[in-house]
Formats: sequence, structure tokens, C-alpha cells
Amino acid sequence: MPKAKTLHNAQDTASVSYEAALKELESLVSQMESGQLPLADLLSGYQRGAELLGYCRAQLDAVEQQIKVLDNGALKSWTPT
Repeated sequence: MPKAKTLHNAQDTASVSYEAALKELESLVSQMESGQLPLADLLSGYQRGAELLGYCRAQLDAVEQQIKVLDNGALKSWTPT
């Protein structure tokens, strides 16, 4: 299976979409959970995962703030129809 393109630093993270960062994070978690990575790779994977998680959370927070502005400062609960 071809390896997905990975983002290697915080600057790379800032220039990609939320979806790309989430996909990389999911792939990284899957690799780590497989138990097949050497210890050094686990450490770097954990660090990269923390960067990606922070980026995704920041993106979600930004969207939440935009929704609050659109809803006049009140975040309304969403119920599926």
C-alpha cells in the first residue's frame, strides 16, 4: 500500500486543510496501535500526533467562533432532522 504524504512540521500543518491533518493523525494512530513501530518512531509519532491534534482543535475552535458570530453570540444546539 502506498504511504500517504505526511506533514513534517508545524509550518506544513498550517498550510493544509483540517481534513488532511485529520487523515494524517488517523494514519499515525493506526501505525502506533499496530505495535510494529520502533520506540524512536513511537516518540516522534507521539510528538507529531500532538501537533496535529492541536492544529485540528484550533481549526474546530475557529469554526465554532465563526458560528457564534453568525448566531449572534449564542451557540445553538444542533439536532438532526
